[in-house]
Amino acid sequence: MVGKAKRPRLHRAAPRPARDPPPPLPGPGLGPAAGGWSAAAGKDWDFSSSGVFSGLKIDPATLVQKLDLDSRSIISSRTGLEEKPILSKKEKMKLRKERWLQKIESVKMAKQKQKAEAKRKATPVVGDMQPLMEALPELSYLTTGGRARKPLKRLAEPADFCLMKQAQKHQLLEQEVARFQEVISDPQYRANPLLAI
Repeated sequence: MVGKAKRPRLHRAAPRPARDPPPPLPGPGLGPAAGGWSAAAGKDWDFSSSGVFSGLKIDPATLVQKLDLDSRSIISSRTGLEEKPILSKKEKMKLRKERWLQKIESVKMAKQKQKAEAKRKATPVVGDMQPLMEALPELSYLTTGGRARKPLKRLAEPADFCLMKQAQKHQLLEQEVARFQEVISDPQYRANPLLAI
């Protein structure tokens, strides 16, 4: 007869060393006060006096570990605690790609921060000159505003508005607006506008 050989399903028991008989259990009346526990038996449980780590000296600086920018994880440590939703393969691929892009972006941002910090350290203590450059035209305008200006020679302005240059048109409109505001603020015009005109 041809048939399959029957294989044993269970593994063989591992050989165990011969044991000493277990110590007798203390009776109900025995305890630490009754002398059931000896001081010598309790000595082996005293770990505070054991010299396991007495000769070992660990420098605290070696315990501090700084990770590279690449090895920092953006995944939260609590991700395994909640139930994960069942996602399709495409959604998983999208999530992987998003995490990958996010990691690349975080590395780029860290490098940019390092560059900016190095640039700030490289600049002298005087500081940034840009605010000073922005403030200079205002200061020059304020200092020249106090002095008496020389009268400028006026060129003959064309009478036609269409023939004027853009600056001349702008100046003419400003004069008209100023004249209109003077007329409106005049008390005679406020009393009787038709008579004042």
